[in-house]
Amino acid sequence: MKFKVLILPILFLVFCSCEKEQTKEIDLSGEWQFQIDSLDQGITGQWYAKNLFDNVQLPGSMAENGKGNDITVDTHWTGSMWNDSLWYKDPKYAKYREPGNVKVSFWLSPEKVYYGPAWYQKKVSIPDSWKEQHINLYLERAHWETSVWIDEQKVGVQNSLGTPHDYNLSDYLTPGEHTITIRVDNRVKEIDPGVDAHSISDNTQTNWNGIVGDIKLTASSPIIFQNIKLYPNVTDKMVTVKGQVSNSSGSSQKCKILLQVREVGHTKKELQKVIKEIEIDAEGQFEIEYAMGDSPLLWDEFNPNLYNMQLRLESEQGIDQKEVTFGMRDFEVDGKHFAINGRPVFLRGTLECSIFPLTGYPPTNVEEWKRILKTIQNYGLNHMRFHSYCPPEAAFQAADELGVYIQVEASAWANIGGRKPIDQWIYKEAEAIINSYGNHPSFVMMAYGNEPSGENHEKYLEKFVEYFKKLDNRRLYTSGAGWPLLDNLDYYNHKGPRIQGWAQELNSIINSEPPQTEFDYDKLIQETPMPYVSHEMGQWCAYPNFKEMSKYTGVLKPKNFEIFKETLEGNHLGHLADSLLLASGKLQVLCYKADIEAALRTKDMAGFQLLGLHDFPGQGTALVGVLDAFWDEKGYVTADEFREFNSETVPLARLAKRIFMNNETLKAVVEVAHYGERPLNDIIPTWELSDKNGVSYAKGEFPKTNIPIGNGYRLGKISVDLNTSEKAQKLVLTVVVGKHENSWDLWVYPSQNEPIVKANQIMVVQKFDTRTINYLKNGGNVLLNITKGDIAPKKGGDIGVGFSSIFWNTSWTNGQKPHTLGILTNPKHPALAEFPTEYHSNWQWWDAMSHSNAIVLDDFTPDLKPIVRIVDDWFENRRTALLFEVRLGKGKLLVSGIDLHSDLAQRPEARQLLYSLKKYMSSDQFNPAITMESDDIKSLFTY
Repeated sequence: MKFKVLILPILFLVFCSCEKEQTKEIDLSGEWQFQIDSLDQGITGQWYAKNLFDNVQLPGSMAENGKGNDITVDTHWTGSMWNDSLWYKDPKYAKYREPGNVKVSFWLSPEKVYYGPAWYQKKVSIPDSWKEQHINLYLERAHWETSVWIDEQKVGVQNSLGTPHDYNLSDYLTPGEHTITIRVDNRVKEIDPGVDAHSISDNTQTNWNGIVGDIKLTASSPIIFQNIKLYPNVTDKMVTVKGQVSNSSGSSQKCKILLQVREVGHTKKELQKVIKEIEIDAEGQFEIEYAMGDSPLLWDEFNPNLYNMQLRLESEQGIDQKEVTFGMRDFEVDGKHFAINGRPVFLRGTLECSIFPLTGYPPTNVEEWKRILKTIQNYGLNHMRFHSYCPPEAAFQAADELGVYIQVEASAWANIGGRKPIDQWIYKEAEAIINSYGNHPSFVMMAYGNEPSGENHEKYLEKFVEYFKKLDNRRLYTSGAGWPLLDNLDYYNHKGPRIQGWAQELNSIINSEPPQTEFDYDKLIQETPMPYVSHEMGQWCAYPNFKEMSKYTGVLKPKNFEIFKETLEGNHLGHLADSLLLASGKLQVLCYKADIEAALRTKDMAGFQLLGLHDFPGQGTALVGVLDAFWDEKGYVTADEFREFNSETVPLARLAKRIFMNNETLKAVVEVAHYGERPLNDIIPTWELSDKNGVSYAKGEFPKTNIPIGNGYRLGKISVDLNTSEKAQKLVLTVVVGKHENSWDLWVYPSQNEPIVKANQIMVVQKFDTRTINYLKNGGNVLLNITKGDIAPKKGGDIGVGFSSIFWNTSWTNGQKPHTLGILTNPKHPALAEFPTEYHSNWQWWDAMSHSNAIVLDDFTPDLKPIVRIVDDWFENRRTALLFEVRLGKGKLLVSGIDLHSDLAQRPEARQLLYSLKKYMSSDQFNPAITMESDDIKSLFTY
């Protein structure tokens, strides 16, 4: 190909009016003829040559059109259940397997399901002006294999899950009437991206059948642009434009390529116009360097400046035009960090798993994606990972405009490297994603997909990364989200840096180590020779929010929520639904705060990806979000509260412990993680220790300082003598850095409590034996605190009690511990008067939860109201108690599921709780309302 480049003077910056032709287009949305092909007879029966007898509206899915099958026990789902016996075999779910009442606990339920081929047909009239034009059929998002016929001629087959299906119909459409027939097949066949891949799984968007987004025919010159790629170079202030030109005219043509860039925004400033002349046969490539001026606007999370490049291809055959939005940005590796245009970046991310309950598929409009991405920004995040799927164009456009960094994946969660068709398909899918969306500045990271498996997956992924790094260097590449670590990766996406991991159960950091804020992941980070991003951090559950059920007005219904609500009400706990949500939600936020702060404390860590900011209603029902599946608040934490520990600037305190005696000194090392637009100069950080009413206990300030971009920057030390704290109380340590503040709850208990009047009238025992029973029957008051392991398995002994919330959910994890969601109590109950608490778990309950068994009260009257409840797993909804009281004979009994006798010298919380309970029992306020028999209490124990 021969060409020359001309740069026109400023006088000719604007395209002349004769260059304003609009691409011709026929919108195909609306009514289509339709037919289900459940027996797969359509091809042999030549349905493309027949009139289909049903109709649907496109864009849309079969489910949206009310087509498909009702859910039954025999429905074959696209998705793993793991613990399928929970629903298919458990007698307690028998009524949910009955015809007419089928309710599945694992995910949201589509109103209609269908897996197989379905046929869509529409008649079109092609205008005379389209003669000898390049005609294209554009299907923005089809799910997922399409076959196209024009009249009775087959055009081809496409099967991308993450990109539009484009068909060249130039050889098939002539002026006049034609019939377009599209066969859509959503079965998993020889290409298997994995039944749990979020591109196809019923766990998330559902394995729907249909076509959504833009559906249209376009006509253009026989000589057209194809695969335009823009390579910004911030250092040289240039953009390299690479592209292909296709010529279907049948003869060599001289063409002119015109380029012009315009700022996006209020100014719409236009840059120079560049012309390149080429001569092309059937096809060819071109490359043009475009200078962006002396001071191009750069793109990042703080200043998402965008440009539009207008490309025009002129020839005797006509005109083809494209407009490409891009940003001037370099997203690179700098040692163990990421850098955007040379400035350090810390990724604060969440996952989007194609969770859209109203439609069952991702939106194709920019406004909805802006709503979602603005929401994550409000909660302090700057990054989104799309788990095992690629979103439509609108998501990239919204991220471009808002400044959100995106990790995209090639639609798979698969067994790879076995030379099966999936291996080559992933390459094709990844390349199609890059060709379709690669110009978007927000598209900064890419992986094959999620958590790969297969004997040879490491070798496969090493070649995958090598290939795509050479193909397109505008983003960074890793192997799979989760693993493996390979030498040629740009960054490592792995599960190591988090306070609870899969299968750790009660041996995790948060459940096995007393409360503190000193730990970090320095060892993991320093031994990894590249940026390390934590994979799927968090996964902390809250109790279901039954009030959100009314929002499910689309194709997916919360049948799983219906099960949980019915079983809760069936066990006389329905009135507590809101309280269980709020109490567990407060614990969930506490867990996320601990996770995020540990990451921010870790020097050289590159970022994290939460799972997630909003709920995941599949894989057993994983209610891990502080937001619901619609990205709405649940009522227990606001965006401003969440941003205190999750934003571009977060003060941090390293505390060796959170529980103090009043003869001790509180010591803390204070630092800051700052990843703002620029350093913070002339900052005087302050700190204050105050009580629950905001009354100051102590305060101070650190020396004026300049805070650089990065983390691990030390502001100073705090040392406070606690000897003036005379009562048990919660104190709050708050650190303020500029406009940013963060706080930590601490507890101070007296080293010497006042003597309890009538304490000798209380019998404290560890066993419910004959002596204890006789003492109660004769009118004595007894505090029974169990030894962990004494509660019978069916009475709560088999419940894994931990401090943290449930990790992911017990169904998908096959019952991994903990099985509980913290406590629910009345903080004003007199039994807790000397043990300051909120209605929910906080760190002073860590010791109690770590030394306890839950006690199931289901066999007792529902009138028995525990002093402290344990919030149970929503799959069980048992009446679980930590502390309860009853009358027995003439006496009064307070039963503690907490061990309040072992190793008390090392357990200040246990000592203080024991003191509070004994003081209560010695008072007139100890007056249980429910009477029980000794055999009732005996039934709780193994002995």
